[in-house]
Amino acid sequence: MIARLSLAMSAAMMLAGPIAARDKPVPVAVPDGAAVDCISMPIGESRVRDDRTIDFFVGRKVYRNVLPQSCPGLGFEQAFTYATSISRLCSLDIITVLQRTGGQFMRGASCGLGTFQPVKGVKR
Repeated sequence: MIARLSLAMSAAMMLAGPIAARDKPVPVAVPDGAAVDCISMPIGESRVRDDRTIDFFVGRKVYRNVLPQSCPGLGFEQAFTYATSISRLCSLDIITVLQRTGGQFMRGASCGLGTFQPVKGVKR
């Protein structure tokens, strides 16, 4: 169980988007169905849009997660990690911002996720 949790955590580390993307506005997305509480892994890619918005790319689908509260440093660092013991990421899970310091990562703020809204019109 611990090995599986560690594997999930290391596999789940998401480094999103180039530094230049930090100052861009959140792309407009059109809802494409009802929001869901969980998405299946593996997650192919994620894009941090700002301190509250993350787009998750799972297969051909894109899910937008708008966090219930702003997550300090998320939009600036554009990197986060999470741990899960199941093969899904859910709205009850917590992400932790990864802060780049001296070539290493330090844990920053931890924040809860919101529901996952399937969207269309979002590009990687």
